[in-house]
Amino acid sequence: MNPPGTATAYDGLPGGIGVSRLRVYDWPTADGLRGGTPHLHLTCSEGYAVTGGRGAVQTLTASGFEETPLAPGALVWFTPGTIHRLVNDGDLTIVVLMQNCGLPEAGDAVLTLPPRYLADPALYRETVALPATGSEEQLAGAARRRRDLAIEGFTALRSAADAGDARPLAAFHRAAAALVRPLTERWRERWLTGAAAASAATGAQLARLESGDAAYLADATVRAERPTAHGRFGMCGRLDVYDARPA
Repeated sequence: MNPPGTATAYDGLPGGIGVSRLRVYDWPTADGLRGGTPHLHLTCSEGYAVTGGRGAVQTLTASGFEETPLAPGALVWFTPGTIHRLVNDGDLTIVVLMQNCGLPEAGDAVLTLPPRYLADPALYRETVALPATGSEEQLAGAARRRRDLAIEGFTALRSAADAGDARPLAAFHRAAAALVRPLTERWRERWLTGAAAASAATGAQLARLESGDAAYLADATVRAERPTAHGRFGMCGRLDVYDARPA
């Protein structure tokens, strides 16, 4: 990779983000709602551009629980550390914008499983992993089981927060950080070739313009991508996935 500030080209999505199309699960849950798997990200902000249907995103932070309605045209985003759960009130479809393309897929998400799963890294990873192969029914069953476990943990965290007890949420934050700590070196490599490279390219372009040099404009490129996967079982629903990484 070119050193920061020297490369004037970056051909990933603007800002080094990732993008996917999400159809939120409509599976019922123990609390009578329908929707996805509660989780948080440790280094990635996440945005929703709602394109269809109705629903809400439930969030839990150190400031407490909130529920934000989602309808076509809504744009909602939240920062790392926000536990979020999508609720589907009918055909909820979202374009998801994710900071640091590639990091969520590399493990930058921790599900709100009950504490006994978080305390054992091997058990946690076994529980959240979906089968590499299997029928549609088998994959759906595995995704639904992990979703229901995460809702169990989320419900306990929310109840404690509603009662004014911040200790369970703080303990979850510590457990989540411990789970991903072995992955951070690889994440840094992805960040350097993604969002950091995108930002550095802008700095290099500004420097060239300040010196009156427009030659880099002749290197402009165009990319067009189709989904690399359709209907993949994700944490919150079925995903159409795009390759937005730099070439």
